[in-house]
Amino acid sequence: MRLNPRGVENPCAIEWEDLGRGPVVQSCLCLGQRDRSAVAPVEELFMVSELERAALPAVIGLIGVAVYTLLQVTAPQPAPKLEAPRPIRVKVEPAIRTLTRPNVVAFGEVRAAVRTELVAQVGGKVVATSPAFIEGGNFTPDDVLLSIEDTDYRAAMEEVLARVAAAKLELEQALADADVARKLLANESNPSPLALREPQVARAEAALRAAQTSLSLAKTNLERTQIRLPYTGRVENKFVDLGQYVNPGKVLGTVFGTDVVQVRLPLTTSQLAVLAVPIGYQGSADGGLAATLTATLGGSLHRWEGTLTGLDASIDPATRTVYGTVIIEEPYSESPSALDMPLAVGLYVDAEVEGRLMLDAVQIPAEGLRAGDKVFVLTGEGLLDIRDADVVYRSRSNALLSAGVEPGEQVIVSAIRNPVRGMRLQTIDGAVMADTVITEPANSDNEA
Repeated sequence: MRLNPRGVENPCAIEWEDLGRGPVVQSCLCLGQRDRSAVAPVEELFMVSELERAALPAVIGLIGVAVYTLLQVTAPQPAPKLEAPRPIRVKVEPAIRTLTRPNVVAFGEVRAAVRTELVAQVGGKVVATSPAFIEGGNFTPDDVLLSIEDTDYRAAMEEVLARVAAAKLELEQALADADVARKLLANESNPSPLALREPQVARAEAALRAAQTSLSLAKTNLERTQIRLPYTGRVENKFVDLGQYVNPGKVLGTVFGTDVVQVRLPLTTSQLAVLAVPIGYQGSADGGLAATLTATLGGSLHRWEGTLTGLDASIDPATRTVYGTVIIEEPYSESPSALDMPLAVGLYVDAEVEGRLMLDAVQIPAEGLRAGDKVFVLTGEGLLDIRDADVVYRSRSNALLSAGVEPGEQVIVSAIRNPVRGMRLQTIDGAVMADTVITEPANSDNEA
């Protein structure tokens, strides 16, 4: 039993003939008859197979190309060759060992050392005022700034003077009577005090003392009608005018002394270390620390000399600073500064106070000190090193360090974007300078 090309049992015998282009059906005999209808599907089958066989090399080629492409895509790629980044060019300055006496710089307001609020101690009408009793007016200890009508106070004093005179006469009479009594009773043993007129004398003495006290008060009230001050100064504010009635306790104005003024300076603990003075330090106008005050007025720089005479004994809780007091004598003198400018109360000034002598400090430019007291150093290998510095003093031009940088090391003073320790650097001139130690002359002051 054979299967026909459609897979059906068929007793037909199929004969094949090879014509050189593949098998071709020669004949099909079934029951002794030639059936062409059964041959047609077989011919179609083998014609399709012949087309597929003709296309097979092309298919195989396409598959090969696809496999090759896949292998190329998935194959491990060699690592690219990375070029070393170019060194960043920076500007450097050498750290130097210096012998210097730095100045501590602070900022403060000029204040009056003596300020007085004028208050009427007696009542009455203002009958006279001094030409100096104006805002900004100058006065001396002998000037009467303001006078209150004193008629009533003079009359009161005259009355008290009469009482004093009467009390003196009464005392003299009592003393005379007591003297006579002693003579009369000289021969008597143990005479009584009353007989000796002692109580009368005591009463007369007490009356005289009371009258004298009243006289002193009357004189004081009379003196209080004239407003004087025991120092040279200026009128700051004026609150009354001529003809105005004032009661005791009325504020007449405010004045301040011009013999001495002071400046309160906030100082940090590091600045105190530079000054080498303790909290609570007390000096004198002659024995304190020298201080120089400067201010720019009208486009000109003015300078005044003073003395740091003391420090507060406590730290300000708000600012964490200690306030020092600088005293300036005769701030309103004829030549208080190079350009005859007085050191006026209320003026804001810069103050430089001379510090202690530093023998072994390392100085770097102010630009070399970064935020958080960091210092960028260019190593001998041309790499960036980031250091923590111990700063003992800083100014607008330089900083003094006790640790963190060695003399001769190259401190970077230019900006670096995204600094990372170990990044490659190069000086602007293209070379890294060798370490050197430079010593400044002794007693050189740092610019403040």
